[in-house]
Amino acid sequence: MFELTVEMQFPAAHCLPGHPGRCARLHGHTYRARITVAGDQLNAQGMLVDFAELKEMCAHVLAPLDHTYLNELPAFVETAPTAEAIARHIYQGVKVKLEAQPGQAATLERVTVYESDTSFATYWE
Repeated sequence: MFELTVEMQFPAAHCLPGHPGRCARLHGHTYRARITVAGDQLNAQGMLVDFAELKEMCAHVLAPLDHTYLNELPAFVETAPTAEAIARHIYQGVKVKLEAQPGQAATLERVTVYESDTSFATYWE
């Protein structure tokens, strides 16, 4: 089995309404998203997925989050834009992109979103 991981960053602002602490106020992060795919079959070039192709798929999913106020995005109308919700949102978007690739043997394993170097959330199915 092989795993391949890319890491990308995007700055964004959010607040967590109803939170009892400082996070209820508007603030921002330079989020890091770590996206991991896995599979047991390599392509003709000996790759699970080309890093450039995976980064491009992820960039399409992350672009709408970049330099935004996350609370205003449709993805976070029903839930606050916590690290957990952001990880799930990215996972769902990358999964669609990955599955749309013809002949793709890799599957999305997990997405980890870092709010800081020491605080992060992971989502997988």
